[in-house]
Order: sequence, then C-alpha cells, then structure tokens
Amino acid sequence: MDHLASTYAQQGQWDKAEQLFLQVIQKRERVLGNKHPDTLVSMSNLASAYIRQGLWHEAAELEVQVMQTSKKVLGDEHPHVLTSMNNLASTYRHQGRSREAEKLNVQVMQTRKRVLGDEHPDTLISMSNLA
Repeated sequence: MDHLASTYAQQGQWDKAEQLFLQVIQKRERVLGNKHPDTLVSMSNLASAYIRQGLWHEAAELEVQVMQTSKKVLGDEHPHVLTSMNNLASTYRHQGRSREAEKLNVQVMQTRKRVLGDEHPDTLISMSNLA
C-alpha cells in the first residue's frame, strides 16, 4: 500500500496518496508500533504529500513527531534522524521560520561533520543548506 500511495503522490493524485498513507500509518502503528522505522518512514511520506499540497502546518507537525521519535529510537547521530531534522528545517524555512530552520541546519551540519567528516557529500549538502 505504501508503494501505491507513493505512486499516487508521484502522479500528483494527492487525495488518494494522503488517504493511503494514513491507512498505512494506522496499520503499521497497530502491527509494528508507532516507534518502528517503517512507521516513521510512512509518516515522513505523508508529510511530503502534505508539503506538495502546501499544507505546511500539517507537514511540520508530522515532521516534529518523526524527528523526536527517531531520536529516541535511533539516537541523535543516526542518518535517519539527521534527515528528519533536515526535512523539518526545510519545512520551517518555507513557513518563514528562519531561526528555527537555521538552528536545525546547524545541528545537522555539526553532527555530520563530526560523524562523517568535512568532505562527505551529506556534510557538504548540510553546509550548502546554511549558505
């Protein structure tokens, strides 16, 4: 179902994608739990669908939840956590919440520098996000 929802999203069929993503999240929460990485990925997918529809507030709420849960489950330095922080920073930037976006981007960049090194592509992307 998650793949079908992603297909709908790629085709711009946002209502169908949103409904399927919601169903996937509900089922994954019931079967796997709300902290399982697959559940968190589905939540991120739904947030992306919200973004494509201009539903920034809804996207930000989901992204905060994904980031906080991912940190608890995976730890502050896990790549998925850093990606979720980066996604939230991007959403904040589009909402005009520049200070919050910058704070997250700085955290992501510093962590990636420490963990991956200065030359890693992800670190360089983080640096460009702050430019």
